[in-house]
Amino acid sequence: MGRGSLLALRLPIFVKRPTLNNLNIVSFRNGAKWAIVSGVMLILFSLLGGKDELFLLLNHDLGPTADFFFKYFTHAGDGIFWVPLVLYFIFYKRKLLPLILSAIVLSTLLVQTGKKIIYPNEARPTAAIESTSQSPIHTVKGVTVHSNNSFPSGHTTTAFSLFLLGCLLLPFTYFWIIGFTLALLAGYSRVYLAQHFPLDVGAGIICAIISVYLSLQIQKAFNKKWEA
Repeated sequence: MGRGSLLALRLPIFVKRPTLNNLNIVSFRNGAKWAIVSGVMLILFSLLGGKDELFLLLNHDLGPTADFFFKYFTHAGDGIFWVPLVLYFIFYKRKLLPLILSAIVLSTLLVQTGKKIIYPNEARPTAAIESTSQSPIHTVKGVTVHSNNSFPSGHTTTAFSLFLLGCLLLPFTYFWIIGFTLALLAGYSRVYLAQHFPLDVGAGIICAIISVYLSLQIQKAFNKKWEA
């Protein structure tokens, strides 16, 4: 039997191994680039122009349709979305569990460290800014506005973590375009609903990038162990 025949016989076995060939690295890189740019810009504009001023600029009332949309779309960053994702990978993609579990743990640690240790009880917009007729703070009826633990935005971290994981896991070349748009809307919803400053959203994006990148390195380490 020739060398080509041996390779043909071994190829199906090789493909089944838990290698990075199963992950869409190109899509992840594209998504991460746009996420980094948006996160850094929000942080820089907040620091250079004032985080209160940028919040008031982006918090304008866009009408009842926007109120309705963002009131519900903000839940795209709820942590509950981790549950079905973990269950799916337990039953169908167990070899990639290190990636998912690491992303959950790391993103949670980064967000809670910011909220509870680095900036404990940091005031949210409605508690930090006095609303006036010249600078009104827009809130949406039916949404409970929180007053502390502002930095960073946990919802934004979750939304962007899910987006970047989607870039890695879904075999669609241009998923990152749709995913980035949806994640950015989820982040903007936190400002529109007066739950967070743009600075918090930018920090949440950076937390997501760090979490998923480190999770990818952990997955690589597990892959090397399995291949050995």
